Amino acid sequence: MARSKTAFVCQSCGAVHSKWLGRCTACGEWNTITEEIVKSEQKVPAWGGPASGTGVKSLAMPIAEVMHKSEHRLPTGDAELDRVLGGGLVPGSLVLVGGEPGIGKSTLMLQLALHLPGVRVLYVSGEESPHQIRMRAERLRSVGEGCYILSETSVSAIFDEIRRVQPQLVIVDSIQTVYMEGLESAPGSVSQIRECAAEFMRYAKSEDVPVLLIGHITKEGLLAGPKVLEHMVDVVLNFEGDRHHFFRILRAQKNRFGSTSEIGIYEMTAAGLGAVSNPSDVLLSVERQSLSGNAVCMTLEGVRPLPVEVQALVSSAVYGTPQRSATGFDVRRLNMLLAVLEKRCGFRLGQKDVFLNIAGGIRVDDPALDAAVVASILSSNGDVALSPEVCLAAEVGLSGEVRPVSRIDTRIAEAERLGFKEVVVSRFCKIQEKLHRIRIVQVGRVDELYQKLF
Repeated sequence: MARSKTAFVCQSCGAVHSKWLGRCTACGEWNTITEEIVKSEQKVPAWGGPASGTGVKSLAMPIAEVMHKSEHRLPTGDAELDRVLGGGLVPGSLVLVGGEPGIGKSTLMLQLALHLPGVRVLYVSGEESPHQIRMRAERLRSVGEGCYILSETSVSAIFDEIRRVQPQLVIVDSIQTVYMEGLESAPGSVSQIRECAAEFMRYAKSEDVPVLLIGHITKEGLLAGPKVLEHMVDVVLNFEGDRHHFFRILRAQKNRFGSTSEIGIYEMTAAGLGAVSNPSDVLLSVERQSLSGNAVCMTLEGVRPLPVEVQALVSSAVYGTPQRSATGFDVRRLNMLLAVLEKRCGFRLGQKDVFLNIAGGIRVDDPALDAAVVASILSSNGDVALSPEVCLAAEVGLSGEVRPVSRIDTRIAEAERLGFKEVVVSRFCKIQEKLHRIRIVQVGRVDELYQKLF
């Protein structure tokens, strides 16, 4: 009879402990250590053979002698997804897609499986039955001929069907629901996720077939499972956005085959997720009215300029401690900007509530948003409307100076294309003014920014 032993494994970081502890000594998380049964016999891999596919011993060689292999990508038919991936799916790549529950991960992957002409796709679902997936495909108004549906959670059974179907693309929904029979732990545990992902990685690398894994996230917004899961895969995509808004943003947190600075914008409709080719139509108000507290910033995501509308509301504090709330913007950055306005410019905002919102339900980390945040706060504080034909793109420093941002000419050109008449930037920017017809206002400090705008 095979001997077995137990180990105490942290479900957050995967660290193994000899006994149960209330707090993991590796990552510091509380109540994440659970007892798992570990068998002593050698585990038989579900996909036979090593990752290289051969038993030949590897030899070291100079990098100049390594044979160059041209990169062939599989276009997905989705312009936004191709942009984020860097041009399409690379054969043999392992892609992890994460996001909030109900954000649209399964819908996006099913659309991908249905809209790939001439490609045999195996869609493995451990959460839904084939009947449910067929109903969703009908709602998406597409039933692909080359899409095979499998409702299974056993990794061995999944690979048996892979050998029979011989797909050119495999989608697993989700990695937390599948399990291996050789492990006694429950599906979704650290050991199960790690071993199942390793089996799919071995299959992808040996057969040159791209594999897409859908992953759940925790309440902290991190991908569920061990951190090594993100290190194992080639690409990590994060599907984010407020589920109560129509717009979704696809970001690449890790990409071994392309840039991580590109984003894809989608709109949730009754017929599924639709790519948004012109983000300006959805990120700006339909009628840019002259209302106090509104300002427009020209941000940059990768090589793509995006206009973002910043809304602020400043009111007298009802309670003793004023409130500071921000949606889509770092609240610590908001507190810093408020301190700059108080200390350097003399605006008394210490006893007032400040609420900030980035319209459209998206989150922006571009430093160029500082000037628009300051302008919207000052506009709401004085109840003076900012002209809807003005946009801003500048960073604000701790001493109250207005600092330049990257690729300012690209931002100005996009503002001119959208019909803005004036753009406010830093005085220290190097601008090729001959390329632009829009009026460029350059300021050096926040108090000067206030004088120019109001």
